[in-house]
Amino acid sequence: MDWPQPEPVCSERLLLEPLAVDHAAGMVDVLADPSLYEYTGGEAPSLDLLHSRYAAQTVGQSDDGSQWWLNWIVTYRDTGEPVGFVQATVECDGSTLVSEIAWVISPRRQDQGIASEATQMMIGWLRAHEVNRFTAHIHPEHQASMGVARNQALRPTST
Repeated sequence: MDWPQPEPVCSERLLLEPLAVDHAAGMVDVLADPSLYEYTGGEAPSLDLLHSRYAAQTVGQSDDGSQWWLNWIVTYRDTGEPVGFVQATVECDGSTLVSEIAWVISPRRQDQGIASEATQMMIGWLRAHEVNRFTAHIHPEHQASMGVARNQALRPTST
């Protein structure tokens, strides 16, 4: 399938910049806080790991073309400071485009509505590109992420 390239998405406060390998240097500090990995596991990535990860993600699709990979760095519009990322993996489920979405915001910038705003911006962009169904995988004790999901009209399921 021919997937469109991600585009910048703006709100009054935020800019979603399509991911580039050059973002790695600015994201090392954003992703350094160990508390980010409390519910997901893992640990803060090194600069080399982020370079490798971003190089793979910027390809934009799986080898067979069945999945569309979209990644944006969340920045403040006025300063360009990176504060996190949002991402989506899209595939066709019969005749419907479906997406698994995720968000990560630096703990220093949490509790300001940034995750909800950035996720809403991403979902709006995806809807404009005919994605109609969204899921997010959230640890059942991660109340902040559950709040972001509720703000997007997502609801808990049994999985």
